[in-house]
Amino acid sequence: MALGEFELIRRFFTAQPVKHPSTVLGVGDDCALLRIEQGEDLAATADTMVEGVHFLPDVDPESLGHKLLAVNLSDLAAMGAEPKWATLALTLPRCDEVWLQSFARGFFNLAERYGVELIGGDTTRGPLTITVQALGLVARGRALRRSGALPGDLIYLTGELGAAGLGLRILQGRSAIEDPAAIQRLERPEPRVDIGLKLRGLANSCIDVSDGLAADLWHILEPSGVGATLDWEQLPLADGVRRYLAETGDWRLPLSAGDDYELCFTVPPAKQGELEHRLRSVACPYARIGRIEPQAGLKLLKDGRSIELSRNGYQHFSDD
Repeated sequence: MALGEFELIRRFFTAQPVKHPSTVLGVGDDCALLRIEQGEDLAATADTMVEGVHFLPDVDPESLGHKLLAVNLSDLAAMGAEPKWATLALTLPRCDEVWLQSFARGFFNLAERYGVELIGGDTTRGPLTITVQALGLVARGRALRRSGALPGDLIYLTGELGAAGLGLRILQGRSAIEDPAAIQRLERPEPRVDIGLKLRGLANSCIDVSDGLAADLWHILEPSGVGATLDWEQLPLADGVRRYLAETGDWRLPLSAGDDYELCFTVPPAKQGELEHRLRSVACPYARIGRIEPQAGLKLLKDGRSIELSRNGYQHFSDD
């Protein structure tokens, strides 16, 4: 007998270890009810992934479950919000119990790590499409934004750059480099939640790098009314990316490829020491990669030259 919608939800998406006292009502009614304490703001984000657009048809479902939640937690991290809740909408071509069990395992393993409670969602039949909404809390007036960068700010980046883009090229057969770590970065990104929390009251601006460093940095520069200069020598490139660059000379890859889900943020020089103190306990590398300039534009210093970088990154509905 085929598994029905409500049995599917009960079997795979109701048994979870995380239960928040602020959840008045979770899975099982028309809406979830959440109690937000005085002095807190609710941060909300949502991402949709479609088979063949955001992930390959043969992707490991456990990795997919991890990534769907991770990309949303990355958005919350960029706002300095503490993750609390998530909703999940699944559009499935068929009810594959083995696939669902693996997907749910990846989703809930990450949810448990960051204290995220699944409080609702939807299931329907159709081409494989998955939407996750994540909700978090941040003290009123303390949220990080894209629009606060100031001239003289130092630009920082967490982790390493370009590995996910290389991983995609490998899976698509566009690179012969063997690099399992790059594929891992593509399929199982690590949201930098702990760093986002430590940046509150310290960073002037912050964004998560999902569409490529250059494109996403522009999303800080334009609303802030400033420009920036990046230093190629300071970019933290993964080892596989360095091998790729040596073979192809395609230096634009780490600047334009998406799916890194690292945090790019700006800090005034006077707070550099405090930044290093706060991040001392975080098990994630970070690097100073440039400086905010008063003049509009984004430049890269590379091999003694100053190169203008465009706004190009991954965009849905573009003509490319």
